[in-house]
Amino acid sequence: MGEEKQTFDEKKAALMVMELRDTFRSGKTKSYEWRVSQLKSLVKMIEEKESEILQALYKDLSKPKLEAFISEVHAVKSASNLALKELKSWMKPEKVKTNMSTYPSSAEILPEPLGVVLVISAWNYPFLLSLDPVVGAIAAGNAVVLKPSEISPATSSTIARLLAEYLDNSTIRVIEGAVPETTALLEQKWDKIFFTGGGRVGRIVMSAAARHLTPVTLELGGKNPVVVDSNVDVEVAARRIVAGKWAANCGQICIGADYIITTKKFAPKLIDVLRNKIEEFFGKDPTESSDQSRIVNSFHFRRLANLLDEVSDKIVVGGQRDESRLKIAPTILLDVPENAQIMQEEIFGPLLPIITVENLEECFGIIEAKPKPLSAYLFTNDQRLKKKFVQNVSAGGIAINDTILQVAQPNLPFGGVGESGMGCYHGKFSFDAFTHRKPVLYRIFARDSSVRYPPYTPKKEKIMRALLSGNLLRIILTLLGWSRD
Repeated sequence: MGEEKQTFDEKKAALMVMELRDTFRSGKTKSYEWRVSQLKSLVKMIEEKESEILQALYKDLSKPKLEAFISEVHAVKSASNLALKELKSWMKPEKVKTNMSTYPSSAEILPEPLGVVLVISAWNYPFLLSLDPVVGAIAAGNAVVLKPSEISPATSSTIARLLAEYLDNSTIRVIEGAVPETTALLEQKWDKIFFTGGGRVGRIVMSAAARHLTPVTLELGGKNPVVVDSNVDVEVAARRIVAGKWAANCGQICIGADYIITTKKFAPKLIDVLRNKIEEFFGKDPTESSDQSRIVNSFHFRRLANLLDEVSDKIVVGGQRDESRLKIAPTILLDVPENAQIMQEEIFGPLLPIITVENLEECFGIIEAKPKPLSAYLFTNDQRLKKKFVQNVSAGGIAINDTILQVAQPNLPFGGVGESGMGCYHGKFSFDAFTHRKPVLYRIFARDSSVRYPPYTPKKEKIMRALLSGNLLRIILTLLGWSRD
């Protein structure tokens, strides 16, 4: 008989956290050298095991090789290299000015690792969304536990095996599993929890974190609007919408287009061009295309099929599906009722409703009536509309005249607002997500004035008021015994 796999329960989770906390307290992870060594090992792992990683992504999601390389493998390597390049400057204390109330003194803000952190990842970009936060946690000097998604088991297994091989196991651990393992982890006290996923589980994570007053970053999702004006280059706009919606993991992406708003007059033209671009990208039967990912599993296939069945009479493009291969063609629906389920929840798949309005200005009321999205998109050449959209639409991030590319900019924070999440990461923002900015004030023993100490005489009050006012002339006059009152 083979050896029975041991279960990971709350007791084992507690022991693991205790061991990691002991290692963190030793100071091992705080050194610049440790951080650099782990980031370099991560880059080495990606370079040496790229083919294995790509194979795992294909097994889980049928991701085309180029898409998987750009959006997952290269993205993590790029984040690691950026951290290596900028780490010294990120770790450097920030000098700040002091005022007369603490004279003479100096002050600084010291970036300090939070401690032992938990990263819970999602299945749709299972390599990127697992390791991108881990890069920030390592760069910031933390001990890390990563829980990859069990819905993408091949990638989860690959990550667990490779991180055990390449990284420091005394400070970085991977725990595989499903609900029982995640529950055991959430029972522990962490110094930070970073969760990527849906709002339902996000609420569970936040509730668990609240028991220990643990800070959280929640990267969630939402119904991301795409507003399309009639004055655009429709060929370019359609190409960018199709690429961001369907070439990106078959719509299984948190920042993907969830619905389009355009005018009734312009909708037929936009639909025609979108149809042509879909065929140009994926052929006459997109379910046969090797350039599009599949739906992750049968549960999500049936979920999407149910959304589609409710409004099947609204289909104007696509609609083909093959459950045996978990394939659903890019599908466009026109004027879906607002109370339909597809308009009430995040779609997270290759279905795209179009809402038509008489006047494009109506888009603001439609967007505002829904929870704040993770992303919002506008296609227009109208400068006034651009300005109004940016100023009035509250979203985690906005892109004008394109979709999803805002996430590729490391100098822009990526995160949600409201129900689409809290906190952000990418680039230095990843470092900051796992860092406490510790304020430090330095003073000397000389020039210790008695003014701040009891007994509080009228003269001391005048001096203190002058000091706190910051008025140099008043301070001098007060010290000389003169008063302008």
